[in-house]
Amino acid sequence: MPERTHDFGYYGARGIKGSEAVARQLDELANYIATPVTAPRGLMARLHYLTRTGHARQAARQAGLMVTDRTVRAWLEGKRRPSPASLQQIETAYRAVRRQNVARYLLRRLNSGGGTRVEIHPFNQSHVDRRFQRVLEYRSLNVRQWDDVIHAWETGDPDALDTAWVDIIVDLGSQWGQYEYVSAIGFAA
Repeated sequence: MPERTHDFGYYGARGIKGSEAVARQLDELANYIATPVTAPRGLMARLHYLTRTGHARQAARQAGLMVTDRTVRAWLEGKRRPSPASLQQIETAYRAVRRQNVARYLLRRLNSGGGTRVEIHPFNQSHVDRRFQRVLEYRSLNVRQWDDVIHAWETGDPDALDTAWVDIIVDLGSQWGQYEYVSAIGFAA
Protein backbone atom coordinates (compact mmCIF):
# COMPACT_ATOMS: atom_id res chain seq x y z
CA MET A 1 0.00 0.00 0.00
CA PRO A 2 1.47 3.41 -0.93
CA GLU A 3 2.20 5.97 1.73
CA ARG A 4 1.04 9.56 1.89
CA THR A 5 2.90 12.08 -0.28
CA HIS A 6 5.36 14.09 1.81
CA ASP A 7 7.04 16.38 -0.71
CA PHE A 8 4.55 17.02 -3.50
CA GLY A 9 5.86 19.26 -6.27
CA TYR A 10 9.53 18.47 -5.70
CA TYR A 11 10.00 17.68 -9.41
CA GLY A 12 7.64 20.41 -10.64
CA ALA A 13 4.22 18.75 -10.51
CA ARG A 14 1.30 21.10 -9.97
CA GLY A 15 -1.96 20.37 -8.23
CA ILE A 16 -3.92 20.60 -5.01
CA LYS A 17 -4.82 18.09 -2.33
CA GLY A 18 -7.84 16.03 -3.28
CA SER A 19 -9.57 17.03 -0.05
CA GLU A 20 -9.15 20.71 -0.96
CA ALA A 21 -10.65 20.04 -4.39
CA VAL A 22 -13.59 18.27 -2.73
CA ALA A 23 -14.08 21.25 -0.37
CA ARG A 24 -14.08 23.63 -3.35
CA GLN A 25 -16.70 21.52 -5.13
CA LEU A 26 -18.87 21.37 -2.00
CA ASP A 27 -18.52 25.14 -1.64
CA GLU A 28 -19.67 25.47 -5.25
CA LEU A 29 -22.69 23.29 -4.49
CA ALA A 30 -23.48 25.37 -1.38
CA ASN A 31 -24.33 28.23 -3.75
CA TYR A 32 -22.99 31.14 -1.70
CA ILE A 33 -24.06 34.72 -2.37
CA ALA A 34 -22.04 35.87 -5.37
CA THR A 35 -21.93 39.59 -4.58
CA PRO A 36 -18.90 40.37 -2.36
CA VAL A 37 -19.44 41.39 1.25
CA THR A 38 -17.78 44.75 0.52
CA ALA A 39 -20.66 45.74 -1.79
CA PRO A 40 -23.79 47.11 -0.07
CA ARG A 41 -26.00 44.50 -1.73
CA GLY A 42 -23.73 41.62 -0.64
CA LEU A 43 -23.49 42.95 2.91
CA MET A 44 -27.27 43.31 3.23
CA ALA A 45 -27.89 39.83 1.82
CA ARG A 46 -25.48 38.29 4.32
CA LEU A 47 -26.86 40.26 7.26
CA HIS A 48 -30.44 39.27 6.39
CA TYR A 49 -29.35 35.63 6.10
CA LEU A 50 -27.61 35.77 9.50
CA THR A 51 -30.41 37.60 11.34
CA ARG A 52 -33.68 36.32 9.88
CA THR A 53 -34.35 33.87 12.75
CA GLY A 54 -33.19 33.35 16.32
CA HIS A 55 -31.49 30.14 15.28
CA ALA A 56 -29.57 31.96 12.53
CA ARG A 57 -28.47 34.70 14.97
CA GLN A 58 -27.27 32.11 17.47
CA ALA A 59 -25.40 30.17 14.77
CA ALA A 60 -23.79 33.42 13.58
CA ARG A 61 -22.55 34.15 17.11
CA GLN A 62 -21.15 30.63 17.41
CA ALA A 63 -19.45 31.08 14.04
CA GLY A 64 -17.63 34.21 15.20
CA LEU A 65 -19.88 37.23 14.61
CA MET A 66 -19.21 39.03 17.89
CA VAL A 67 -21.20 42.26 17.68
CA THR A 68 -24.26 43.46 19.55
CA ASP A 69 -27.79 43.32 18.16
CA ARG A 70 -27.79 47.13 18.25
CA THR A 71 -24.75 47.26 15.95
CA VAL A 72 -26.33 44.79 13.51
CA ARG A 73 -29.53 46.84 13.49
CA ALA A 74 -27.51 50.00 12.70
CA TRP A 75 -25.83 48.14 9.81
CA LEU A 76 -29.17 46.94 8.47
CA GLU A 77 -30.67 50.43 8.68
CA GLY A 78 -27.64 51.93 6.93
CA LYS A 79 -26.72 54.18 9.85
CA ARG A 80 -23.29 52.63 10.25
CA ARG A 81 -20.83 50.80 8.02
CA PRO A 82 -18.92 47.73 9.30
CA SER A 83 -15.16 47.97 9.70
CA PRO A 84 -12.95 45.70 7.55
CA ALA A 85 -12.52 43.36 10.54
CA SER A 86 -16.31 43.21 10.99
CA LEU A 87 -16.77 42.53 7.27
CA GLN A 88 -14.41 39.57 7.62
CA GLN A 89 -16.39 38.32 10.65
CA ILE A 90 -19.62 38.63 8.69
CA GLU A 91 -18.21 36.70 5.72
CA THR A 92 -16.74 33.96 7.95
CA ALA A 93 -19.98 33.62 9.93
CA TYR A 94 -22.09 33.60 6.76
CA ARG A 95 -20.05 30.80 5.18
CA ALA A 96 -20.12 28.74 8.39
CA VAL A 97 -23.89 29.13 8.85
CA ARG A 98 -24.52 28.42 5.17
CA ARG A 99 -22.45 25.23 5.40
CA GLN A 100 -24.45 24.11 8.45
CA ASN A 101 -27.74 24.78 6.67
CA VAL A 102 -26.75 23.06 3.42
CA ALA A 103 -24.86 20.08 4.88
CA ARG A 104 -27.93 17.90 5.61
CA TYR A 105 -29.30 18.49 2.11
CA LEU A 106 -25.98 17.70 0.43
CA LEU A 107 -25.49 14.58 2.55
CA ARG A 108 -28.92 13.26 1.60
CA ARG A 109 -28.36 14.00 -2.11
CA LEU A 110 -24.83 12.59 -2.30
CA ASN A 111 -25.71 9.38 -0.43
CA SER A 112 -28.97 8.73 -2.30
CA GLY A 113 -29.24 6.10 -5.01
CA GLY A 114 -26.18 4.16 -3.87
CA GLY A 115 -23.78 7.12 -3.82
CA THR A 116 -22.36 9.66 -6.22
CA ARG A 117 -19.89 9.20 -9.06
CA VAL A 118 -16.76 11.31 -8.58
CA GLU A 119 -14.40 12.24 -11.42
CA ILE A 120 -10.75 12.53 -10.41
CA HIS A 121 -8.44 14.43 -12.77
CA PRO A 122 -4.73 13.77 -12.11
CA PHE A 123 -2.27 16.50 -11.22
CA ASN A 124 -0.47 18.50 -13.92
CA GLN A 125 2.93 17.09 -14.91
CA SER A 126 3.71 19.49 -17.75
CA HIS A 127 6.59 21.06 -15.76
CA VAL A 128 8.10 17.72 -14.69
CA ASP A 129 11.17 16.38 -16.46
CA ARG A 130 10.12 13.47 -18.70
CA ARG A 131 12.19 10.92 -16.83
CA PHE A 132 10.28 11.65 -13.62
CA GLN A 133 6.76 11.71 -15.08
CA ARG A 134 4.23 9.06 -14.10
CA VAL A 135 1.58 7.53 -16.30
CA LEU A 136 -1.60 8.96 -14.83
CA GLU A 137 -5.09 8.76 -16.17
CA TYR A 138 -8.49 10.19 -15.43
CA ARG A 139 -10.27 8.03 -12.84
CA SER A 140 -13.81 7.81 -11.58
CA LEU A 141 -15.07 6.37 -8.35
CA ASN A 142 -18.52 5.81 -6.87
CA VAL A 143 -18.54 7.20 -3.32
CA ARG A 144 -21.30 5.56 -1.30
CA GLN A 145 -20.79 7.17 2.12
CA TRP A 146 -20.24 10.93 2.34
CA ASP A 147 -20.93 11.31 6.07
CA ASP A 148 -17.34 11.93 7.25
CA VAL A 149 -16.52 14.20 4.30
CA ILE A 150 -19.62 16.36 4.75
CA HIS A 151 -19.16 16.57 8.52
CA ALA A 152 -15.52 17.67 8.15
CA TRP A 153 -16.49 20.21 5.48
CA GLU A 154 -19.37 21.53 7.58
CA THR A 155 -17.13 22.08 10.61
CA GLY A 156 -14.32 23.54 8.50
CA ASP A 157 -11.73 20.98 9.65
CA PRO A 158 -9.22 20.49 6.80
CA ASP A 159 -7.30 17.69 8.56
CA ALA A 160 -10.45 15.65 9.16
CA LEU A 161 -11.54 16.30 5.57
CA ASP A 162 -8.17 15.11 4.28
CA THR A 163 -8.38 11.94 6.39
CA ALA A 164 -11.95 11.27 5.24
CA TRP A 165 -10.99 11.80 1.59
CA VAL A 166 -7.98 9.49 1.82
CA ASP A 167 -10.24 6.84 3.38
CA ILE A 168 -12.38 7.11 0.25
CA ILE A 169 -9.65 7.09 -2.40
CA VAL A 170 -7.99 3.95 -1.04
CA ASP A 171 -10.80 2.22 -2.96
CA LEU A 172 -8.81 3.05 -6.10
CA GLY A 173 -6.51 0.19 -5.12
CA SER A 174 -2.74 0.24 -4.99
CA GLN A 175 -2.60 3.44 -7.07
CA TRP A 176 -4.52 5.62 -4.62
CA GLY A 177 -1.38 7.54 -3.62
CA GLN A 178 -1.07 8.89 -7.16
CA TYR A 179 -4.44 10.63 -6.73
CA GLU A 180 -3.86 12.23 -3.34
CA TYR A 181 -3.02 15.41 -5.28
CA VAL A 182 -5.16 16.32 -8.29
CA SER A 183 -5.85 19.08 -10.75
CA ALA A 184 -9.63 18.81 -10.25
CA ILE A 185 -12.39 16.69 -8.75
CA GLY A 186 -15.92 16.83 -10.07
CA PHE A 187 -19.30 15.59 -8.82
CA ALA A 188 -22.84 16.90 -8.64
CA ALA A 189 -25.64 16.70 -6.11
